[in-house]
Amino acid sequence: MFQVNESVLYGIQGVCKIVEITKKDFGQTPVEYYVLRPIYDGKDTRVFVPTQNEELTSKMRRVLSPEEAHKIVSQIPHEEPIWIEEESERKVRYKEILAGGDCLELIRIIKALYLHSRELQGKGKKLHLSDEHFLKDAEKALYDEFAHVLKLERDEVLPFIFEQIQDSEAGGHV
Repeated sequence: MFQVNESVLYGIQGVCKIVEITKKDFGQTPVEYYVLRPIYDGKDTRVFVPTQNEELTSKMRRVLSPEEAHKIVSQIPHEEPIWIEEESERKVRYKEILAGGDCLELIRIIKALYLHSRELQGKGKKLHLSDEHFLKDAEKALYDEFAHVLKLERDEVLPFIFEQIQDSEAGGHV
């Protein structure tokens, strides 16, 4: 069970704060809900997640600790990209990964799409529009969570990651 004021990751909503746990009567019986406020959407959005709906609550997870984020950053150079040649299969798999919010899986998508984009640029081509959206969504999810747990601005996350990788490759620590 999650608590009020706890930060969670909720599917494509990203990092959210649980602002309250309340009962609402939208039908015949009152139902208890987590009320989430996405932290980085710039609006006063509220997301209601029924506490007893396992399918929806399974999309919620606690955000990483700073130590977990640092460990994930140190693993980035060793993660294999997830590239699926067949576009429809790729769309299905990438949607699943985005909904799940697993940071290492998001990194693997980002790496795959970045490498594929570079390959296409060499041929004078661009990513498919759907792949561009997957790349932006994966980056947003990853950078928002890292910014939140590492107390960084969102635009500081990528330079931070590069710096940590360079330090680890040079024999420093992450």
